[in-house]
Amino acid sequence: MYDVRTRYLADAVATAGPAKLLTMLYDRLLLDLDRAEAALRSGARAEATQQLAHAQEIVAEFIANLNVGEWDGGDRLLSVYTFLLSELIGASTAGDAERVVACRALVAPLAEAWREAALVVAKDVPTQRTAPTFDTADAGSGGVLGVG
Repeated sequence: MYDVRTRYLADAVATAGPAKLLTMLYDRLLLDLDRAEAALRSGARAEATQQLAHAQEIVAEFIANLNVGEWDGGDRLLSVYTFLLSELIGASTAGDAERVVACRALVAPLAEAWREAALVVAKDVPTQRTAPTFDTADAGSGGVLGVG
């Protein structure tokens, strides 16, 4: 079952468009932060460190893929990402659950904004039309494809 789930997730990521991939990464970042906070509060420092390391990797990818010159707010978003990365490193080093909570409070509205932007982009992208269904009642008259 794990292999099927892993394959499904890998396929979902591989076939996702840029907007969907970004929202998926934000969702995972929020999950990592929730897990890290819970782990720190329960004393599972190693688990928290692992979750925070993954969160740092995601933010580092955001930084690496941000085209600052593409829009006016790019440099400010880079500053937010840089601050967030610094805070995640500090939270991990100090084992500070409250710092993780503060990071999540910063990420949540960004995630929501990107979700909304992705919906706007998705409305502008033409969708694939669905094929007509084959009705067995039409089988004698040539069916949908005219073959019979």
